[in-house]
Amino acid sequence: MSETVRATAKADLADAHSNRWKALSFIALAQLMVVLDATIVNIALPSAQQDLGISDGNRQWVITAYALAFGGLLLFGGRIADLWGRKRTFVAGLIGFAGASALGGAATNEAMMLGARALQGAFGALLAPAALSLLAVMFTEPKERAKAFGIYGAIAGGGGAVGFILGGVLTEYLDWRWTFFVNIPFAIIAAAGAYYVIREPAGGRNRSPLDIPGVILSILGLVTLVYAFTRAESDGWGDSVTVGLFVASAVLLAAFVITESRVKAPLLPLRVITERNRGGVYLSLGLAIIAMFGLFLFLTYYLQIVKGYSPVKTGFAFLPMIGGMMVGSTQIGTRLMTRVPPRFLMAPGFLVAALGMLILTQLEIGSSYSSTILPGMILLGVGMGTAFMPAMSLSTHGVEPRDAGVASAMVNTSQQVGGAIGTALLNTIAASATTSYIKDHIAGAGSKSQQQLVQLQGQVHGYTNAIWFAVGILVVAATVAATFINTGRPDTTSVSGEGAGEGVEDEFKVPVIAH
Repeated sequence: MSETVRATAKADLADAHSNRWKALSFIALAQLMVVLDATIVNIALPSAQQDLGISDGNRQWVITAYALAFGGLLLFGGRIADLWGRKRTFVAGLIGFAGASALGGAATNEAMMLGARALQGAFGALLAPAALSLLAVMFTEPKERAKAFGIYGAIAGGGGAVGFILGGVLTEYLDWRWTFFVNIPFAIIAAAGAYYVIREPAGGRNRSPLDIPGVILSILGLVTLVYAFTRAESDGWGDSVTVGLFVASAVLLAAFVITESRVKAPLLPLRVITERNRGGVYLSLGLAIIAMFGLFLFLTYYLQIVKGYSPVKTGFAFLPMIGGMMVGSTQIGTRLMTRVPPRFLMAPGFLVAALGMLILTQLEIGSSYSSTILPGMILLGVGMGTAFMPAMSLSTHGVEPRDAGVASAMVNTSQQVGGAIGTALLNTIAASATTSYIKDHIAGAGSKSQQQLVQLQGQVHGYTNAIWFAVGILVVAATVAATFINTGRPDTTSVSGEGAGEGVEDEFKVPVIAH
C-alpha cells in the first residue's frame, strides 16, 4: 500500500512538474488582465461619465473605488490564498473578477458602476497574490525561476501601458463598455486553464486560525491611507480632513504592527517584511511605482492635450516602453539573474530608468517624439524591466511556503499604495508648478492665442517639474536596492528555506516545498 501511495505521489509530482510552464501562461494571462484594468478604464472614463451621468466631483470614485478595495484587501487576500489554497483562491478570484466586470460593462447608473469597480478590486485582491505565490511555490529551480519571473515581471511592468492602447482602441472604435467586457474572456480562459493544469505542490498551506483583529486593522489602515492620498490630490495636502486621514492611517497601521507582533497566528508575520532583502524589494519597488505611475499620467496628458494625439495614437506611442520592458525583463534580467547578485540588476535598472526620465524633463511644447520622448521611453522601459524581474522573484525570497501568499500580497500592496501616492503626489506638484507659471506669465499675453500658448507652456512646465521629482525618487529606489539587498547570486544547485540573505556571498535561497 505504501508503495502505491509513493508511486501515486511521484506521478502527481511529475505531472505538476511537466505542467508548470502551461500553468505560467494562464497565471500570466490573469496578471495581464489585472494590470490592464488599472489603466484601461482611465481612457474610457470620459465616455462612461457622460453616458451614466456621473458628476465631475464623483468621477474619481470610478478609479478610487477599485483602488480602495484592491489596496485594502490585498493582505487579507494573500492570507486567504495561504489558508484556502492558492489554486482555489486563484480560480475563485478570476470568476469573481469576470462577474464584476460584466456588472460594470452593463452598468446603467453611477451606483452600479461604483459597486462593480469595488467588486473588481476585491476579487483582484484575491487573484493577484495567489498568482504570484503560485509561481513562488511552482518554480524553485533558479534558472527556471528566473525565466518564469522574467515573463511575470515584464507583464507586471508593461501591462499598464498596454492598457492605454487597448483602452483607446476599444473606446474609439467600439464602446467604453468593452473596456469591462474584455476582461470576461481573459478570466474564463485563465480560470479554465488553471483548473485543469495547475497542480499546487503539497505542504504549503498555512492552516492557522485567521487573525481577525489583524484583518480589520490592515483593511482599515490601508483603505484610509489610499483614500488620504486620493483626497490629497483633489482637496490639497493641507485640508483638515486629508491630514486627519493620514493621522488615522498611521495610528491604524501602527496598531496593526503591534497586533501582529503579539498574536500567535498573525495575518502578516513580521518575519516576512523584516528580512532585509524582502524589505528592500518592497520599499524600492514601491518607490519606483510612485515615479512610473506619475509619468504615465503626464505623458498621456502631454500627448493628447499638448500634441493633439488621439487615444489610439497615444496608446501606440507607449509601445517602445513596453518593448523596452520586455527586453529588460526577459532578456537582460533573465539572462543575468543566475550570474550576478540581484542588487546588480535592480540598482542599475532603476538608474537607467532615471536616465530615461531625465531626458523627459526636457519636454517642451514643440518637442519631437523621435528625438526626446522615444529615447526616454526606451530607457525607462529597459531599466524598469531589468529591475522588476529580480524584484518579483526576490519578493518571496527565503519565505516558508506557508507565507508565500502574504509575501506576494506585500509586493502588490507596495505597488498599489505606490501608484496611489505617485498619482496624488506628482499630480499635486505638477498642478502647483503650472499655476505658478501661468500666474507669472499670463500678464504678458495680450491676445487669446498667446494666452492659450501660456496655458500649454504652463502645463508642460508642470509636467517637467514633477518628472524631476520622479527622477529623484528613482535614484532613492536604486540606493535602497543597493543598500538593503545583499543576497548573492542564485546557487543553481541548491534551494533552501527561511533565513537566507545574511551576507553578500549567501546563496539566493528559494522556498522548500514539501512533496
